[in-house]
Amino acid sequence: MVKQDKNQLNKLKEQFSKGNNPNNGGGGKKPGNGPGRKFNFYWIYAIIFLIFIAIQVFGSMGATTENTNFQEFTSMVKDGDVEKVVVINEKDVQIYLTPKALKNKAEYKDLRDRGFGGGLNPGPHYAFEMPQEIFHENLNEFYKKNTSIDPDKVIVTYKTQKDYWGDIIAWTFPFILMIAIWIFIMRRMSAGGSGAGAQIFNIGKSKAQLFDKNTNVKVTFKDVAGLEGAKEEVQEIVSFLRDPDKYTSLGGKIPKGALLVGPPGTGKTLLAKAVAGEAKVPFFSLSGSDFVEMFVGVGASRVRDLFKQAKEKSPAIIFIDEIDAIGRARGKNT
Repeated sequence: MVKQDKNQLNKLKEQFSKGNNPNNGGGGKKPGNGPGRKFNFYWIYAIIFLIFIAIQVFGSMGATTENTNFQEFTSMVKDGDVEKVVVINEKDVQIYLTPKALKNKAEYKDLRDRGFGGGLNPGPHYAFEMPQEIFHENLNEFYKKNTSIDPDKVIVTYKTQKDYWGDIIAWTFPFILMIAIWIFIMRRMSAGGSGAGAQIFNIGKSKAQLFDKNTNVKVTFKDVAGLEGAKEEVQEIVSFLRDPDKYTSLGGKIPKGALLVGPPGTGKTLLAKAVAGEAKVPFFSLSGSDFVEMFVGVGASRVRDLFKQAKEKSPAIIFIDEIDAIGRARGKNT
């Protein structure tokens, strides 16, 4: 008796040293900081996407550009409102107004505000598309007809400008998309899921339904009416699962399984659940038809996955209903 009390005291000390004392907050483990919490990589994708959107938005807020045409452009030149013209990539004509015209003339009031950052809009203020050669010819014709206008007052430059962001996106987006799809498929194949899409990738996963202490299903022998003889037979299994050391110390071995034979509706499934409920161990329930598939190797893969799950939660009970459905076609002629 004294020795048993000492053993219980040692167990309490071990529990206290592991942090089961309620005064220290459950072993110092705070919710959310445990090692089991995994980082969600989808946050990285979301942050990259938001950064890209921010660059596009704030970059476009630096200037306001309106569309125009060559006729309106020549009118601005006649009024002396154009400071310079830049032709980008041999087709995009960008017009920059003089600060004086931009600040004083009412027709340009919508172009004054720079937007993000404040101050006058540095430009380009107007833009239109025209092939570089045609623009050059039309501009020369305009100056020939309007000799009073000094061509040197409007600076015309030609540039070749690359869209680096567009090139980067065009080259990297397909690779990023393929990598994201590959990660998504690998995760769906390696992790369990629900729904039609998940079933495609989890075809080799076990379909067993798990009943344990976290579920609301609690079945004991009191819920099983009758079957007194059958309940007596399985009491040994319950006793073994509750206290395996009692039998292993005498050289006993836990039963590998038991066959419950009888017509449908006689309580075989309920009795198996009661065994798990009395023994207080996890209970895996599934039908034998779940192992029979048209694809070769799927049934064997599900069997391996089922026993892998059971080993992780051992001791446990695996109940296979209608197990005679497995191998019936192969064995009926032998």
